[in-house]
Amino acid sequence: MEFLQYPLALIVLLGVLVTFHELGHFFIARRSGVRVVRFSVGFGRPLWSRVDRHGTEFAIAAIPLGGYLRMLGEREPGDVPLATPLRPEDKTYSELSVGWRLAISFGGPAASFLLAVIIYWLLFVVGTQTFAPILGAVEVDSPLGRAGLEQYSEIQSVDGTRTHNWQQVNLALANRLGESGEIVIAARQPGGANQNFNVPISSWHKGAKDPDLLGSLGFTSAAPALLGEVLPDGAGERYGLQAWDLITSVDGQPIESWSDWVRAIQAAPEVPISVRLKRQDRELELTLVPDARVAEDDVTIGYLGVAPHYYEERYGPFAALPRSIEETWDKTLFTLGVLKKMVSGDVSVENLSGPIMIAKVAGDSARAGWQYFATLAALLTISLGVLNLLPIPILDGGHIMFCLAELVRGRPVSEKVQMVSTQIGLFLIGGLMLMAIYNDLTRLI
Repeated sequence: MEFLQYPLALIVLLGVLVTFHELGHFFIARRSGVRVVRFSVGFGRPLWSRVDRHGTEFAIAAIPLGGYLRMLGEREPGDVPLATPLRPEDKTYSELSVGWRLAISFGGPAASFLLAVIIYWLLFVVGTQTFAPILGAVEVDSPLGRAGLEQYSEIQSVDGTRTHNWQQVNLALANRLGESGEIVIAARQPGGANQNFNVPISSWHKGAKDPDLLGSLGFTSAAPALLGEVLPDGAGERYGLQAWDLITSVDGQPIESWSDWVRAIQAAPEVPISVRLKRQDRELELTLVPDARVAEDDVTIGYLGVAPHYYEERYGPFAALPRSIEETWDKTLFTLGVLKKMVSGDVSVENLSGPIMIAKVAGDSARAGWQYFATLAALLTISLGVLNLLPIPILDGGHIMFCLAELVRGRPVSEKVQMVSTQIGLFLIGGLMLMAIYNDLTRLI
């Protein structure tokens, strides 16, 4: 049954994001007085529907990969029958002023960005705890090694963008795709000194499919088994473990990441184990006996009382608001930058992801925890807002483009031009969707 988590995660994710987006259109449409004929989550035949006192049909449709809002008199492909007879006060979309039509078009993307702010606000209030971006082994011949970065350096920022975890490092590096020059990395060396390192790049991964941003520079993103904290009165302290000890093996088995270290300890409750570690320039071997602890599923596991190098970001309810707006703005600029580079060819369109990969990432995020799932939702709702603002007919940006043209010309764009443009928009969106699905399938294969 585990495979069901992927489509279920996709349905929940898209259902929430699309519903919130369409609610942005809906609330402004209601304020304008236009008759909203149908509010649908999903496409195709309605599986469930209900009609409210205003004559709007709220529906959940069979294909849960989007949604739409249909207003009376709107020029959109496909007719939706009226659930109740027209009332004298009902307005058609074409009767609305240009200002109201612009407001309705902006309502969906605005709601998507608002949802991102809400999600980030919640994450910052609850607090997020992630592995600090500390380098593992650094190859001398790697770009990082040649720039002078050392093992166990903690990345503080990339090109001036603060980076408290590996995701932030990856996103900051992605801003430089296809570019030449230098990536400026600020890092704290093991001795505690902060320093800037210049890493030269030339047409960096221009047009590459699925570029390995971290690996190509020499980053090791897997958190090393490097102790950040030894808790008082725990087994780790009793047996002499110290902060900055690097665990290299347990009972002769190599330990390459913090996850390997956790599994080895949890598998040995009250069982002596031999641990090899590096402490500064020395190699030591200790015999430890992990304490026993009962986990949530009533399974007894080993416990030492040690923790990795974490970064925790937490704010009060008021301080979290500007921070969440800042985070939404930064991710919006990042999304726009990637789209621009796709158009220019600096980023390959083969990096587009469709519903298959979104389902996989959504399922993996849901398994990792609600905070990971919420972070993914914030990124996707920002992408939804940005993509809908593109000046492509059938998207919100297309409606905005027609409204602005009407303001400039003093009269609406002809119905023929709008119909032809809508067909072109359908062709473009359909082509992008097919390309994204093809990319998904090639990745799976």
